[in-house]
Amino acid sequence: MIKWQKAYLKLANGRVFEGLAPEWQNQDSYGEVVFNTGMTGYEETLTDPSYSGQILTFTFPILGNYGVSDGKRWESPGIHVKGVVCETVFETPSHYSAQKSFLAWLQEHNIPLICGVDTRELTKVIREYGVLSGVISVNPDLVAEFKDSMALNWVELVSPKVATLSGQGKYKVIVVDCGAKENILRCLEQFDLTIKRVPFDYDYTNEDYEGVMLSNGPGDPKQCATTAAILAKALQGNKPIFGICLGSQLMALAIGANTYKLKYGHRGHNQPCIDLRRDRCYLTSQNHSYAVDDATLPADWEVTFRHLNDNTVAGISHKTKPFSAVQFHPEASSGPQDTFYLFEQFYSQIVAGAGQ
Repeated sequence: MIKWQKAYLKLANGRVFEGLAPEWQNQDSYGEVVFNTGMTGYEETLTDPSYSGQILTFTFPILGNYGVSDGKRWESPGIHVKGVVCETVFETPSHYSAQKSFLAWLQEHNIPLICGVDTRELTKVIREYGVLSGVISVNPDLVAEFKDSMALNWVELVSPKVATLSGQGKYKVIVVDCGAKENILRCLEQFDLTIKRVPFDYDYTNEDYEGVMLSNGPGDPKQCATTAAILAKALQGNKPIFGICLGSQLMALAIGANTYKLKYGHRGHNQPCIDLRRDRCYLTSQNHSYAVDDATLPADWEVTFRHLNDNTVAGISHKTKPFSAVQFHPEASSGPQDTFYLFEQFYSQIVAGAGQ
């Protein structure tokens, strides 16, 4: 049985939430406090590099009921959040694929946790004030020194240092890894592709390739000026380019448009979007703090998706060239897979372009 101790989540606006932490936890952990509305998928969520620098609140009240698997569902080898906030944690999981408990997993990766928190009230605070800096501590007398944890260039920290090749397909695709979820690669591997996975600042524009994929990643897209500058050169050609999440923001910056920070972002796999071209709505998986300002898009670009909760831009596309990007995650993991057709569309553009 786990032994528990009192713990505290202190926010930069002065609010303090009391809860419990496992006895092995003794460090203070600072981060940007955000919330995720997903009901399942905590393994995929916590291993998503896009959460780097953040303390993640789960609005669904139960974590750990199905334990932690062997890692095949993970989006990277480790956990990227600075801390976890929840209401209830199951100490003993019940699932045929469970290899360990949720708490054991957090301890293994030294990730702070506070449970027993009224996450509904905490979510209301974040929605009212916007995302806030916070700290998880077991010290009731801690005088917190809050800093902007997202001021770091987290993409530089999570992006690979060297380029790697995988697959032996007919067409070569460059994947610019700014903190890519592994399921993006798994989706691409379903097609006849050779995949070259490169660091965020790798200049691929003088190489032979048939397409470029821009991945998701953490933090402010404007910190990735080098990535956007390289992309701007690639956009001078006609080879298909597809961006996901941060990739969408970087594409906007590369064409001279602007991005801005949302009040509390979109996180979860129940985010409704409309495909304006098809006039169809989808529930999508999302995890981002920033959005594209559609008023700054050049005349030869258009908005292709919108988020139905707040009408923010959820997708952009060039009107004549094979350049497009979406703010959500068509690879899901976790979440609905209804927009996988966007990978098929990207592949079709690659095949069509290679035949010219």
